[in-house]
Amino acid sequence: MKTIKVGLGTCGVSAGGEKVYAALKNEIAKQKIPAKLLETGCMGNCYQEVLLEIIDEQGNDYLYGNVTPEKVKRILDEQILQDKPIEEWIVKGLKAENEDTFFSKQKRIVLRNCGIIDPNSIEEYIASGGYKAIQRVLKEYTPEQVIETVLKSGLRGRGGAGFLTGIKWRFCRQAAGDKKYIICNADEGDPGAFMDRSTLESDPHSVLEGMMICAFACGSDEAYIYVRAEYPMAVRRLHHSIRKAEEKGFLGTNIFGSKMNLAIHIKEGAGAFVCGEETALIASIEGKRGMPRFRPPFPAQKGLWGKPTNINNVETFANVPWIIDNGAEAFAAMGTENSKGTKVFALAGKIARGGLVEVPMGLTINEIIYDIGGGIRDGKKFKAVQMGGPSGGCIPATMGDLQIDYQKINQTGAIMGSGGMVVLDETTCMVEMAKFFLRFTQDESCGKCTFCRIGTKRMLEILERITDGKGQEGDIELLEDLADKIRNNSICALGGTAPNPVLTTLRYFRNEYEAHIRDKKCPAHRCGPLLTFTILEDKCTGCTLCARVCPATAISGEKKQVHKIDQAVCIKCGKCFETCNFKAIIKD
Repeated sequence: MKTIKVGLGTCGVSAGGEKVYAALKNEIAKQKIPAKLLETGCMGNCYQEVLLEIIDEQGNDYLYGNVTPEKVKRILDEQILQDKPIEEWIVKGLKAENEDTFFSKQKRIVLRNCGIIDPNSIEEYIASGGYKAIQRVLKEYTPEQVIETVLKSGLRGRGGAGFLTGIKWRFCRQAAGDKKYIICNADEGDPGAFMDRSTLESDPHSVLEGMMICAFACGSDEAYIYVRAEYPMAVRRLHHSIRKAEEKGFLGTNIFGSKMNLAIHIKEGAGAFVCGEETALIASIEGKRGMPRFRPPFPAQKGLWGKPTNINNVETFANVPWIIDNGAEAFAAMGTENSKGTKVFALAGKIARGGLVEVPMGLTINEIIYDIGGGIRDGKKFKAVQMGGPSGGCIPATMGDLQIDYQKINQTGAIMGSGGMVVLDETTCMVEMAKFFLRFTQDESCGKCTFCRIGTKRMLEILERITDGKGQEGDIELLEDLADKIRNNSICALGGTAPNPVLTTLRYFRNEYEAHIRDKKCPAHRCGPLLTFTILEDKCTGCTLCARVCPATAISGEKKQVHKIDQAVCIKCGKCFETCNFKAIIKD
């Protein structure tokens, strides 16, 4: 019997996956087709949603992309009933020419089950080898041996600065306390990032198992998953997975016949970016306002309710069962000297093939963008990539051969962060991009410290003035001075890293700032107040369409005669430019 899988992560559902699933279900029942219909999570190549995979009796698989309910009947009639694959709809199949290069350079560890198993089925996770790692740990390892294994693997925390996971666990293990906690940070708040969400939606049990191994190593019997409420599917599947694990005795008391006890709770966050910071997250779980505190003491010493606490993010925990199953050496064999294993990235922005990818550390930025992401959309030029979210920075295209490595990325002024990778093309204004991220961090500042609360506001005001065409000499130097004070005097990492998008764009695209300030021009032609729209006499047909859409009535002219724009009245909205069918209007 053939198996049909439909990708029903958030990306698949938003593209119409539930309608495709319903159409398949109805048609299979109507025709009494001998096929097994299943749902799965994100398959990774989100740019081709809705995705539908067919596995035949011989184990051959065919992946169909951009599936709609209207395509369902033909797929069932030809592929399922007649064994005739529809080549023009297949995005990954048996033939080499159909093999999507999106997958060719990937190595999936965290995403090993994503798009393969049903995330709602604990039985499928077990069949894929799930929960073997924790059983092995309970039978064969001491807590210290688990920590040593994680240390040997070289696994770094995948949620921010890349601190060695084994050392973090050791700190918590060695901390004095009668009660210890484990927290999974699933607050993922970076614009353009969706790695943790997709993992929780597609393979929640791998995260639970990683937390269980961590709890054993640290000596904890209680854990929390702090997940933002904006991830309803992830929250729903986590609740379901915890319940199923409890029913099987995998969570609770005397796990797998051992002396280990563990309860895992879910705390839904309200979406405050600052709660991605460990101490603010802890405050939120405790029912307080999510605000960071000074460190030390660190959470490993004094965390949740004053007890030693270990915090890792979703991706970090999902790596752990694989490391136990395959050995620390296998993980350490991948990557670079300082950055081992793989890294999950969310490819977004002006990329041709956006989605979720997992690659070995050491690949270059260009390999990810061109070989996996298919390059820039619409034939535009690659300009920069924004990494690390609001706490990160922009890396220019000229550094495209840079390897993905924690230290090398940090040297650019950006950070690896949780793995958001927003690709920018030649039409992106870097001053506007810096303004976007600074506005985000300014809005999300908890307000506790003056340098973050007021300093980011002053920086944002300067950037707004520059993009409005009112920039002044000395603005660049003032931005740099404010950035230095904010970085060195803020309480937490949100404030300390907030200037990064500004500093990296100043570092690599200073000429754009200077053009805005001195020439009153936006090189990318994005900042409205700095644009001038002009009608070309030799191309204007006098169709009057531009005059009709102009909200300021700045365009005049008779029908079939050349029109003109009154620059004193023009509000720079660009509607005339967007509407003209004869390319008779230019912007400069």
